[in-house]
Amino acid sequence: MDFYERTGKMALGSRLRRLSEQMTEQAAGIYDLYQVDLQPKWFPVFYSLSPTGEKSITDIAREIGHTHPSVSQIVRELAAKGYIVEKKGEADGRKNFVLLSATGLGIRQKMQAQLDDVTAAIEKAMKETDHDLWKAIAEWEFLLEQKNLLHRVREEKKIRESREVVIVDYTPAWQPAFRRLNEEWITKYFRMEEGDYKALDHPQEYILDKGGYIFIALYKNEPVGACALIPMPDGGFELAKMAVSPRAQGLGIGYLVGKACIDKARALGAPRVYLESNTTLKPAISLYHKFGFRKVAGPPSPYERANIQMELIL
Repeated sequence: MDFYERTGKMALGSRLRRLSEQMTEQAAGIYDLYQVDLQPKWFPVFYSLSPTGEKSITDIAREIGHTHPSVSQIVRELAAKGYIVEKKGEADGRKNFVLLSATGLGIRQKMQAQLDDVTAAIEKAMKETDHDLWKAIAEWEFLLEQKNLLHRVREEKKIRESREVVIVDYTPAWQPAFRRLNEEWITKYFRMEEGDYKALDHPQEYILDKGGYIFIALYKNEPVGACALIPMPDGGFELAKMAVSPRAQGLGIGYLVGKACIDKARALGAPRVYLESNTTLKPAISLYHKFGFRKVAGPPSPYERANIQMELIL
């Protein structure tokens, strides 16, 4: 147990497997006690069969939460013991059904005293604990059905790594990275246009000197994201040239640089933030909706690729 105390929650699966192995080993002794010739791993499949009905392997797998291949294997083993019989479906001869044999029915009847005693023993054991294991397992099963452990760990990984992302103000030293990051995504989906070359080759002249701002996202001191604010005649700003390196996807960098721009516009008292994009860029559109942007009908765009205009009222 010292090992599990040292490793903590990260060994949850291993600890549950250890507990399962202990209970399976002890269950085998219980079957011997009642002289029932049944392996613990067979029990879910065996017990799912009604004394009077038949079921397909697919139905059994769905009911007990096992895979189809594992149920098929257990069915073969039970059939070899003579506890179940298989039959072809009347409506569909390609589908196999299984039901308890006369021997299987005898085993099931013989097991009733064992089942009663096991249930009573487990209920008494639970009363000796501070927590109801049965309810806890049900809660965990529900939680993992809503969001599995892989998804939950991926979220934590993203949160941890995003803490290493730093948003900094643009300086001329970042111009090559600003251009590279944007050219990378533009040429992947579209083509570079005249407005791109002006803003990316001369950001000082076409963005900063006009009262705009550029933010650079650094991950482990490497530039991996960028976003710009370009002033508009009505006092608002255009959110433009947002880019995230493919190597840094999943760190929430688009959100962080976008938020830096929106926070800056709000701090300056801007009435709104406007942007142009393309509906092909589904993750970007989803991010804009997350910020609160809504589709609007704006003036004609200077970019051929722009097919949607959105704004955020501040």
